[in-house]
Amino acid sequence: MRDTAAMTRTGTLPPATPAGGADPRVHVTLGHLRALEGRARSLSFLPRQPARSVLNGRHASRLRGRGLNFEELRGYLPGDDVRAIDWKVTARTGTPHVRVMTEERDRPSLIVVDQRMSMFFGSRLNMKAVTAAEAAALAAFRILDQGDRLGGIVFGDTQIAEIRPQRSRMALERFLMALADANGCLRADAPATDPMPLRQVLRAVARIAPRNHLVIVLSDFDVIDAETERLVAGLARGNDLVLGLVSDPFGETLPEGLRLVVSDGELQAEIDTGDRAAHRGLRDMATGRLAAVLDWQRRLGVPVLPLSAAEETLPQMRRLMGLGAR
Repeated sequence: MRDTAAMTRTGTLPPATPAGGADPRVHVTLGHLRALEGRARSLSFLPRQPARSVLNGRHASRLRGRGLNFEELRGYLPGDDVRAIDWKVTARTGTPHVRVMTEERDRPSLIVVDQRMSMFFGSRLNMKAVTAAEAAALAAFRILDQGDRLGGIVFGDTQIAEIRPQRSRMALERFLMALADANGCLRADAPATDPMPLRQVLRAVARIAPRNHLVIVLSDFDVIDAETERLVAGLARGNDLVLGLVSDPFGETLPEGLRLVVSDGELQAEIDTGDRAAHRGLRDMATGRLAAVLDWQRRLGVPVLPLSAAEETLPQMRRLMGLGAR
C-alpha cells in the first residue's frame, strides 16, 4: 500500500491530476497545491539566509525576523550586553539598568497573490497565475512549518479574499482554497472588466499588516502608479517586504514580424510586430513595469524575487534563495 502521508512529508508525492483533465500548467487545483507540501521544506524564510540569497542585504539579512517582547527591567550584571542598558533609567536611579527582551514565539506572515486576468498568460511552461499560486503555496507551507502565523490575500480583477494570520492548519487550508478558487475563475472567455488596481490591494495589506510582519507579494505588478510606490515604501518601513515579480519571457523578447490577434473577450485587434513603432511600444510596456519594480529594490531596499513562468517554480525559488540545485 502506498503511504501517501509519508510521500507528502518527503516531497515525493506526484502532483495531483486535475479534475476533468485540466492542464496543471494552465490551472491549479487544491490537490495540486497540497502536493507541494513536502517540497516546500527545502526553502527557508528565516532571517539567517545563505550568502547568495537575494533576501540578504549587503551586510545583513533583509529579513529581520520575529519581534521582541519586553520582559523586565533589572540592574546591570557583569556579562550583560551594554547595548541593552536603559540610559534614561540609569540616569534617573544612578545605577546601571538593562532592559531584558525575549523573542516573540512566532511572526505573522501575509502572502499576497495576484490572480487577475493579466496573470492568465504563458508562452512556454506555465501561466503566470500558476507560477504565482505555486510559489505562494510553497511559501505558505514553509512559513507555517517554521512556527509562524500564516495569512494571505488572494485577489482577482473584481474579488479579493482575506485570511488573517493564524498559526493553524485551518488558515493554510483556507488560503489554498482561496488560491484554487481564484485561479479557477481565470478563463479566456471571461467577461471584460477593469483590473483591480494594485494600490487597492496594498491598502488592505497595510490594514492587516501595519508592522512587524513578513509580507510576500506575488504579482506581475500590472496597474501601478505613484500611490502604489508610496504604499510599498510604507509597508517596507514597518515590515519585512518581499516582492515576487512574476513575468513571462515572451513580453521581454517579443519577436518581430508576427501578427498577433488579441482580445478582451468582446473586442479584438490585430498587432503587427513587424511595425517598429508597435514592436517598440509593446516591448517598452513590458520592460517598463520590470524596471519600475527593480527600481523599488534599489531605492527602497525591498528584495525582489524575479520569477519566470517559463521555468519550474521550486528550482528557481531555490536558486534565488541561494540554495543551489537539488
